[in-house]
Amino acid sequence: MDIFIFIISMGALIYGADFIIQQSEKIALHYNISHFVIGATLIALGTSLPEMAVSMSASIKGSGDIAVANVIGSTIFNISLVLGAVFLVAKKISPDRDLFAKDSAWSLFPILVFILMAIDGKLNIIDGILFILLMGAYLIFLIGSNQVEEIDEELAKEKFAWPKTLTLLIIGFIFVVAGADFAIDSAGNIARSFGISEWVIGLFLVAFGTSLPELTISIKSAMNNNADLAIGNIIGSNVANFTMVLGISAIVNDLNVDLSKNFFDIAAAFIVSLMLVLITANKLYNKSAGIALMVVLGLVIQNSL
Repeated sequence: MDIFIFIISMGALIYGADFIIQQSEKIALHYNISHFVIGATLIALGTSLPEMAVSMSASIKGSGDIAVANVIGSTIFNISLVLGAVFLVAKKISPDRDLFAKDSAWSLFPILVFILMAIDGKLNIIDGILFILLMGAYLIFLIGSNQVEEIDEELAKEKFAWPKTLTLLIIGFIFVVAGADFAIDSAGNIARSFGISEWVIGLFLVAFGTSLPELTISIKSAMNNNADLAIGNIIGSNVANFTMVLGISAIVNDLNVDLSKNFFDIAAAFIVSLMLVLITANKLYNKSAGIALMVVLGLVIQNSL
């Protein structure tokens, strides 16, 4: 039964992703907003809802480890798996935006702030508020750095109507979030039936499940030759995970963080974030970079199981 639910939930993710991509492109065209900014804001915040739901629930229940592990694991999956998959499936990636100069630091900065905040062993309400302010700074930066892109002639012929666009966008997010939620529950039941520990479920299975929206949307965007939206979604989601997800979770309840105990996983999240910076610096948007990221993911999983 769980396998059947997992398959259905994956289908919901795929269809939901289609709705989100199509309507987001219409919004970008109508308001002359770049695909990267749309991916890093609207889509990134939407696809981070599963992480937020899981981490807030864990925080309320006093399971700070799961809340933090979910964000750390999602960061690892978003960059190594999602970005790696984008590089592997995309025919050509040539972003209009200078990702290294404008955006790469945002993939690394939040995790550095997290490490500094966690030195005392916990994240409290003050840390949570600072995280929220950091998200606000990121949004202001994105709005200020927006650039108009080439117009999609076919999309331009379609009449824009907010009611229809908003309705389809909401439906898409519902499909994506609900699909991820059911995928997590069913996958968790399958994992427990094989005797896998709760920590591994939190760090990898839950993190993988909550990264499914990013994975689905980014791959479909890459296949549609819209790599800017895919990469923007990944960077924006990682910023949202550390700022909004951990921030709100820390405001709800103090989160205990053991840096020494979880050193390997946190270091892995930092390393893949650094790899993203190096990839954008050298414009290594190719299959070799995708394979390198997948290899790192394999090593992380091997050393953590």
